[in-house]
Amino acid sequence: MSDKEKKFSENELKHLEFIQNVITRMNTNSFHIKGMAIAVFTALVAIFISTSNMLFIFIGVIPTLLFWGLDAYYLLLERRFRGVYNDVVGITNFFVVKNFDMPLHNYTKKGVKDKEKGKTFSYLYVLFSKTIYTLYLSIVIVICLSFLLNCFSKTC
Repeated sequence: MSDKEKKFSENELKHLEFIQNVITRMNTNSFHIKGMAIAVFTALVAIFISTSNMLFIFIGVIPTLLFWGLDAYYLLLERRFRGVYNDVVGITNFFVVKNFDMPLHNYTKKGVKDKEKGKTFSYLYVLFSKTIYTLYLSIVIVICLSFLLNCFSKTC
């Protein structure tokens, strides 16, 4: 066995399994939120097309922003649990994590001494990460373009 390989006890393996399960759950929640956001947006567009009431397309901004914030929250939690996992495995050494402890409060922008790595645990950084903002910003842009096109075609 080389110096880099670490032998884990049964408790450490169980702890890693718990963390992996939580990470998977956060990832699944994020996936479902994206699906719900697209479904709500599609439903509001369908109602708008059938009624030509501009209110329905404009209302789509509110749930999109709410889904965006909620999705970013779950991604933030996932990243914090990955930080715990990496410390337990020994990939990073931000904190010493005891068996069956999940100290998420340590994994914040202020909690991690390396500011460059610590920003990945910041809500604003996660809110505008590529995996989050591309979907939600494109929905908001489509809503705004639809509003403008409808406004110009009917001469608001």
